[in-house]
Amino acid sequence: MNPLLQIRALGQQIWLDNLSRALLDGGDLARFISEDGIAGITTNPAIFQKAIAGGRDYEDDLARLKQQPISAEERYEQLVIEDVQRACDLLHPLFEQSRGNAGYVSLEVSPALAQDAEGTVAAGKRLHAQAGRSNLLIKVPGTPAGLVAIERLIGEGINVNVTLLFSPAHARAAADAYLRGLERLRAAGGELQRVMSVASLFLSRVDTLVDARLDALGGEALPLRGQAAVAMARVAYQAWRDHFHGPDFATLRATGARPQYLLWASTGTKNAAYSDLLYVEPLIGAETITTLPDATLAALRDHGRVNETLTHDVTAAHTLIGQLALHGIDLAEVGETLQADGLAQFEQAFARLLDQAA
Repeated sequence: MNPLLQIRALGQQIWLDNLSRALLDGGDLARFISEDGIAGITTNPAIFQKAIAGGRDYEDDLARLKQQPISAEERYEQLVIEDVQRACDLLHPLFEQSRGNAGYVSLEVSPALAQDAEGTVAAGKRLHAQAGRSNLLIKVPGTPAGLVAIERLIGEGINVNVTLLFSPAHARAAADAYLRGLERLRAAGGELQRVMSVASLFLSRVDTLVDARLDALGGEALPLRGQAAVAMARVAYQAWRDHFHGPDFATLRATGARPQYLLWASTGTKNAAYSDLLYVEPLIGAETITTLPDATLAALRDHGRVNETLTHDVTAAHTLIGQLALHGIDLAEVGETLQADGLAQFEQAFARLLDQAA
């Protein structure tokens, strides 16, 4: 059996970490959905920047938009919202069949708003309205201001993908913002069962930074390389299960609310010495999502080994995190550093996008 479909049978959704007009026009996305069981799509400014710069698919529309008296950001949004709408429509049958548990497409607010709660809320509501699709997730970074905005957007019944999370502490903060938003929505008489949120925990970047610090330490620190991200994800999942299958969520669950699912992001291996499925095979588990770039998706289809692995060796994961701490590596601090770096990277990609649309 196709490993992607085997994973789906174990309760984990596989989403595609890519979207472009070429994928849509060539039928590749439709085939991924029908043959591989792809259950959602994530995007970010870097993905769209690459898509728009990499071919002629957008040239005519961009030339037409440049004749209109609108801003570069408005041109960009019109270009990509069309792609997002088409992807949402392809996934809508799954969205309906799953009763809103799958079939989503993510669209990110401007990274320039990461420290602006009011601006993020306004942008999220505007993009939600412009796209006009019930299976859209508005992507918001889990910064302090972003968390305020997430609470408010959820409180208005708008689905949210919390992005740029790099530690269990980040994941818990995202969950808390989601819960506060659900309470707002319940107080306003909203329909909690219509709301979806995911918390995107980035993996490979954690190992890249932690490994660099371990390399600098040398000696007995070196055997710890390449293990931090998987350990972090397993610990975060344990906390997630305690949180969303425990008393904290029981009342909201009884009203029809669904948990905020953990989503494994940054799953492409950056160190060639590591397995190309390092961030996939050890993290297969129920009620989670993994989003894969094209190369990782192909590797999984070709030679993926599928078992329920996410709940394995949790004690060892805690031990590994403790060993890192003994070497002066605090995953909470690592998470803060990586979130700031990730925002800077997305801001640069977004600036390049606006240059293309100017």
